[in-house]
Amino acid sequence: MSFHDRSEAGRNLAAALSRYRGDDVVVLALPRGGVPVAAEVAKALGAPLDLLLVRKIGVPGHAELAAGAVVDDPDPVVVRNEGVIAQARVSEAEFERIKRDEIAEINRRRAQYLGGRPPSQVEGKTVIVVDDGVATGATMRAALRALRRRKPRRLVLAVPVGQTETIAELDQETDDVVCLEMHQVFGGVGAFYSDFRQLSDADVTSILDQFEPAGEPDKRSEPGG
Repeated sequence: MSFHDRSEAGRNLAAALSRYRGDDVVVLALPRGGVPVAAEVAKALGAPLDLLLVRKIGVPGHAELAAGAVVDDPDPVVVRNEGVIAQARVSEAEFERIKRDEIAEINRRRAQYLGGRPPSQVEGKTVIVVDDGVATGATMRAALRALRRRKPRRLVLAVPVGQTETIAELDQETDDVVCLEMHQVFGGVGAFYSDFRQLSDADVTSILDQFEPAGEPDKRSEPGG
């Protein structure tokens, strides 16, 4: 095992990101697993913590296989995996149905986790996107592309562990990648943690409650607006 738990991984990751302390930084976590990792990074950098809500669009009957992903936004960003869509023969109607279901789940999680908090202002700032690891990268790629539209000054991907080829591909979507460990053979993120328990919604909100909202609202429409 590389890490005892997500908090330990976050502390190690924070040390590797120390050069960003003093910058105008916002740390964004992919829930649920990325939140305790990102919390340690945000504490160490003296930065606000917020969420980046993204959901995989799974193949019908094989939900673990990503046909694409969708990111929370007034105009949701959708990344399609055309190879998987063709191979699994996913129809447009099926893709759209699953996409709508995942957008509904994003809306539920936004209300559950963030309540009335406005989205963080990221334009012109250093934005560090954190998860507990990266395997195929479909959801992370969608997240990074969505963030680019919000015009950060610098976009950084930070993860404790990742699949080697996936990290190389995501490097093309960012200004900097910090990955503590890269492995060519990658069975799954949980294989690199001794304690990889599933987090609950309550765990996420408890961690977020330790941080103040990240300043001025983002220049986007409010949820439902």
